[in-house]
Amino acid sequence: MRWIAGITAFRYTPSLRVWDIWEGDVDVLTMKELLETGVHFGHRTRKWNPKMARYIFTERKGIHIIDLEQTVDLFRKAYYFVRDTVANGGEIVFVGTKKQVQSTIAEEAQRCGAHYVNRRWLGGTLTNFGTVKLSIETMKKMEAMIEDGTIEHMPNKEASRLRRRLAKLQRNLDGLRNMEKKPAMMFVIDPDSEDIAVHEANLAGVPIIAIVDTNCDPDPIDFLIPGNDDAIKATKLITARIADAVLEGREGRQDAVETAPTSADADAPDEEEGDAEADAEYATEDEAPKTEDVTEDASDAAEEEEPAKVEADEADAEESAPDDVDEDEPEEEQGEEEDDQSSEDDEEEDSDDDD
Repeated sequence: MRWIAGITAFRYTPSLRVWDIWEGDVDVLTMKELLETGVHFGHRTRKWNPKMARYIFTERKGIHIIDLEQTVDLFRKAYYFVRDTVANGGEIVFVGTKKQVQSTIAEEAQRCGAHYVNRRWLGGTLTNFGTVKLSIETMKKMEAMIEDGTIEHMPNKEASRLRRRLAKLQRNLDGLRNMEKKPAMMFVIDPDSEDIAVHEANLAGVPIIAIVDTNCDPDPIDFLIPGNDDAIKATKLITARIADAVLEGREGRQDAVETAPTSADADAPDEEEGDAEADAEYATEDEAPKTEDVTEDASDAAEEEEPAKVEADEADAEESAPDDVDEDEPEEEQGEEEDDQSSEDDEEEDSDDDD
């Protein structure tokens, strides 16, 4: 959840890639801010473009006054478009080569990590990007030569020529050094001055968001923002809010990336629990017949052991019987010996009496 202008909030849903808005609409730009920065001031009436008539509120002292209610509504649409496009993985390029907006373009584009052109728009940047990309690679190679000290071993004249060429490339292409593909949209300050960039964007099918003053042609612009494109404060306010939209779109994209593995991890335990339950059921079914088999084997073993035990008992009885007889025989023999001895004694006594 994020608060915009301290008024209301919105929430990004990564799974659906939509923005849920509640507590009314979101005021990403207020009328007070526009009035304080002078966005409502247009050009002189004699320099106006009749196609901008529907965005003009009135005329005062020979200057057209722009209808800020339409500016707020149109800026809101442009803001949401930039945010959603960036959230879906798109890139944006900021274009503004007028002297009073060069620093603003560079600062805000660097703040949100976007591409920018603030010196000169080279023809073919979009329609012939392959050649421009080769120039960008050449610029990076020259920078590497300076960093590793290769240029120090070159002749002075050749090194000076290389430095001049590198400075020219950096002046025109430094803001595009990380652009690997055609951008998904373009933000322009004063499309009348950046007519080449606007024409190439239309040919390449790149949507254009632009601050359009009363002297500009609104037809080539997809998301126009009626406003003063010359005042530094006015252009900085709108450019900063577009940069905020880029940052919020990237936050939504990061949330989507973080939520995807989290949801997968959350589903994994459920699947593991289901697998564990299935394994338990299979184990129970396998153990049940095994128990019955064990019981049957035990009963069969018991039946086989019973006759074996009976035979063993009978064998023990037979073995114990002779032992008892043998033990009784000595007693009987001892008794017979005693009887013989007593008879002998009697005979001796009888013989003595005869004598």
